[in-house]
Amino acid sequence: MPIFEYECEGCGHQFEALVRSGDVPKCPSCGVENLRKLLSLPVVKSDSTRAQALKAAKSRDQKLGTERTQEQLKYERSHND
Repeated sequence: MPIFEYECEGCGHQFEALVRSGDVPKCPSCGVENLRKLLSLPVVKSDSTRAQALKAAKSRDQKLGTERTQEQLKYERSHND
């Protein structure tokens, strides 16, 4: 069951869909079946792309950790027992 990328001819929404043989995908935004299949680009993995992905993940995780810490402090301040 391959995943294909589509663009809706009606509303222009781009999305991915898991398509089984014989199924006709519909646009999740407007429900139209008039879709154009897009060309999917292959994923290239190298040392530099892996390093960029790790850097982005660390940055994202650090931001989430900071937000969690701030929310925990807010909670503790508002729930003094």
